[in-house]
Amino acid sequence: MEKITINADIHVLAVAAPFFPEGVPTAFDKLHSLLDDSTPRRIFGLSRPEKDGDIVYRAAAEEMSEGEAQQLESESLTIKKGTYISMTVDNYKQDIPAIGRAFEELLEVPNLDPEGYCVELYDPKSAGYGTANESVICMIRLDD
Repeated sequence: MEKITINADIHVLAVAAPFFPEGVPTAFDKLHSLLDDSTPRRIFGLSRPEKDGDIVYRAAAEEMSEGEAQQLESESLTIKKGTYISMTVDNYKQDIPAIGRAFEELLEVPNLDPEGYCVELYDPKSAGYGTANESVICMIRLDD
């Protein structure tokens, strides 16, 4: 585990998965259908318990301009600046459950932000769940 500092809020546009975890690819497909692939941007997975304690998962992309989420008729969220505890999962596509195992370990860390997300930051080349054996950084914000 290591700490990562995000120095500024990251505004993202997001698409909720219809159910978790099986609906995650559907959310990324919908997200990518909204985006102009020629614009490089950070791609995220965001999850946390919300409705009746059920986990809600969102595929998300960094907004490139203010109001982009509204223009694309998607949800607008903010990944808060601050210090995050993190783990990197290499070659995640060969072991997708490794992402869940990483978050199980991270969730044991004291002083997590109770309103924070479990954040997956994907290697830009993989764009969420691309074709190469890329890495994903799993992270959770620590409470101030």
